[in-house]
Amino acid sequence: MSKKLEITLKRSVIGSKDGQRKTVQALGLKKIRQTVVCEDTPVVRGMINKVSHLVSVEEV
Repeated sequence: MSKKLEITLKRSVIGSKDGQRKTVQALGLKKIRQTVVCEDTPVVRGMINKVSHLVSVEEV
């Protein structure tokens, strides 16, 4: 059974760089306090690392 990550957008993307906005969008986040559940893969971990100051992550 693979692990899952619960990713929540904590801060607005206003004022962020274009790459960070696209990364948040690729994670499936659109609004503040929205939460998505993703598989724990190296690709998703890299995306989280890029926008770590905007999101919070919990293992499910």
